[in-house]
Amino acid sequence: MSKTTKVTVAHGDGIGPEIMDATLRILDAAGANLEYDRIEIGEKVYKSGYETGISPESWEKIRDNKYFLKAPITTPQGGGFKSLNVTIRKSLGLFSNVRPCRTYPPYVPSNFPHMDIVIVRENEEDLYAGIEHQQTNEVVQTLKLISRPGSEKIIRYAFEYARAYGRKKVTCMTKDNIMKHADGLFHSVFKEVAKEYPEIEADHWIIDIGSAVVANRPESLDVVVTLNLYGDIISDIAAEVAGSVGLGGSANVGMDHAMFEAIHGSAPDIAGKNIANPSGLLNGAIMMLVQLGKADVAERIQNAWLKTLEDGIHTGEIYRANRSKERVGTREFADAVIARLGECPLKLKAVKYKEGVTIDVKLSEPVQKEKSLCGVDVYIDWADEGRNADVFGKAIESIDNDNLELKVISNRGVLVYPGGMKETFKSDHWRCRFSAKEGKTVNNGDVLNLMSAVNEKGFDFIKMDNLYNFDGERGYSLSQGE
Repeated sequence: MSKTTKVTVAHGDGIGPEIMDATLRILDAAGANLEYDRIEIGEKVYKSGYETGISPESWEKIRDNKYFLKAPITTPQGGGFKSLNVTIRKSLGLFSNVRPCRTYPPYVPSNFPHMDIVIVRENEEDLYAGIEHQQTNEVVQTLKLISRPGSEKIIRYAFEYARAYGRKKVTCMTKDNIMKHADGLFHSVFKEVAKEYPEIEADHWIIDIGSAVVANRPESLDVVVTLNLYGDIISDIAAEVAGSVGLGGSANVGMDHAMFEAIHGSAPDIAGKNIANPSGLLNGAIMMLVQLGKADVAERIQNAWLKTLEDGIHTGEIYRANRSKERVGTREFADAVIARLGECPLKLKAVKYKEGVTIDVKLSEPVQKEKSLCGVDVYIDWADEGRNADVFGKAIESIDNDNLELKVISNRGVLVYPGGMKETFKSDHWRCRFSAKEGKTVNNGDVLNLMSAVNEKGFDFIKMDNLYNFDGERGYSLSQGE
């Protein structure tokens, strides 16, 4: 018997308690030999005064036990409550979100009977940092933060995962034709890392057509690695295309901790009715067992689950009269899986997990580039004079600075001065780009002097961004039309 391992367990909200009870019964019956350290998180905790949805005591249990099996939770609407899922992932450094998506024909309907892909999603950065500001009456900003170490970690994880599980190809998906610096960094790191894995095919898709490939040609994909938001979207597409989001499990893996869950939400509309499918959480728990070094137990449970599907024992959302034999509830489905422990499917492909598989991610040494200040973008809230760009531009141009001069003004990223088009719509949010004068160098003192001059002219500046070159290469984007 494998050694006893303590894991933190949260029963969650909505259907969470039902599917967690079903999952734990299966784990126990299979001999997983786990000790459960139960915590309360989610809606009740939010409403009891913890705006994060989790108490300090629960945090300590998660940190001490390292492994966390979590049922879906509900984040209350309104009130500025932050997503607890995102908080846990970022706080514990769970940089890799792994979502396998496989089809189970003909027992779960899908147009792609040979689909078997794994979405590896960056889990800490991107727009999910949740850094937002309303800057004018009309414009709200969200910051998209992408780092080289964050990109390298998830990309290396994807290649190491492919190597560990005998996968043949890793596909990167970005939008670097538009976001040339943020997504461009991710793609460039992907190309660098791919060279270290010559035995694994590597390719790249722009995310929009890549999403279409996930939806229409998923069998051409193997492992997909992408940024946080894109990964969130395409993993749900992949799960639905495979047959049901309700079957999908998810692993959130870091250097020291890991969290396992279903990819679906808490579904409060069906809570307490014994109709929810526990398969998503069960598949997440199976991934946890593999991570814990209990591959034999994981294999036993997953093959019993596959045999249950094969025998036509189905919960309501996948039940079809022409191919299912029995429509069952949450508890009864768990009973059916338990009854088949030790059996393997006859038609579906049985699983076989390797013992002792570990995925080790080691980052390369950072390369320091020479960083030089070359200008500043000043953002101004201005809605006077019918939003005439020429009037505004001439007023900004009159601001005097020894080393900086106005180069362009853009509005929502489009050049409007000098030489903009009158047809271009202007909001009340203007970006004024000041660059170093010919033959001049600039420093932070010049930027402070410029900001003081902008203020003295009576303009309402709302933010500023320094412009840098790195090893002589431009580290900022141009305006559209610039």
